[in-house]
Amino acid sequence: MYAGTDAKGQPLLLPPKRAITIRDLMRHTAGLVGGGDDTGPVGALYRKADPDSLDRTLAENIRRLATVPLLYEPGTRWLYSPAVDVQARLVEVLSGEAFDAYLQKHVFAPLKMKDTGYVVRDRARLAALYMRSDDGVMTRIPDAEALKINGRDTALKPGSWGLTSTLDDYMRFARMLLGGGQLDGARLLRPETVRLMASDALPPVIGATDRSWLPNKGQVGFGIDFAVRIARPATVSEASGEIGEFFWDGAANTLFWVDPVNDLAAVLFTQYLPPARLPLHKAFRDAIYADDSSAAAPKN
Repeated sequence: MYAGTDAKGQPLLLPPKRAITIRDLMRHTAGLVGGGDDTGPVGALYRKADPDSLDRTLAENIRRLATVPLLYEPGTRWLYSPAVDVQARLVEVLSGEAFDAYLQKHVFAPLKMKDTGYVVRDRARLAALYMRSDDGVMTRIPDAEALKINGRDTALKPGSWGLTSTLDDYMRFARMLLGGGQLDGARLLRPETVRLMASDALPPVIGATDRSWLPNKGQVGFGIDFAVRIARPATVSEASGEIGEFFWDGAANTLFWVDPVNDLAAVLFTQYLPPARLPLHKAFRDAIYADDSSAAAPKN
């Protein structure tokens, strides 16, 4: 684990006080480098290991990730990281199936998500990707760049990124979660598993300053791979939401959430970068909860 630098500026490494747990991986408290905090010595080691190469398998990339020192003691901070990719590798080890094959067999096929996968066969159906400038100008990202992940069958099938889908397919996934793990007779998860996923799992020792950018999403904690709302919106600037909802968003300003209290699932797809520069998600949420004072932000 990283413990600063020596007199020559080289990283000092110490063993962590405890091992990483699977729960650490699922709630982003494992100590892995990631997010926006990869500019220091550990980030440099991460880039040297290059665990995101599209031309290497998930197994090989995770072996490379394992050579990178932990950035912090497991369980002491929340930091978005490649932990979901480690989860995907765990699926492969435990199931004996490649991760993409596992998803197809156990998730996409049972839910009839026929348009979800890593490779886009019909490129005409893939929405263009844009970059938005600070003054609002949208510039189309060249297809060669936009399709570098999904335009060919790459060796890497990661857990934290890389899939393409449609609104209809993703809504089926959201409705499965809303249904306590089942949809149209297909059960993927037990109800108690979904409840666990939607419960705040962050340790009490992780204070507000140890949560990276998670507080920007409002009055939330983090469960099993989802942000979880734990209190009503505190100010009018915070997006509307219901206590107990669980959600996540994506780099191209996509968003989905599940609200068991109001029996509601919502999906928003957009195709522009960078994320979170416009109050789009707030406007979408506020419009949905406009007539629900219990979930809306304070009026004063």
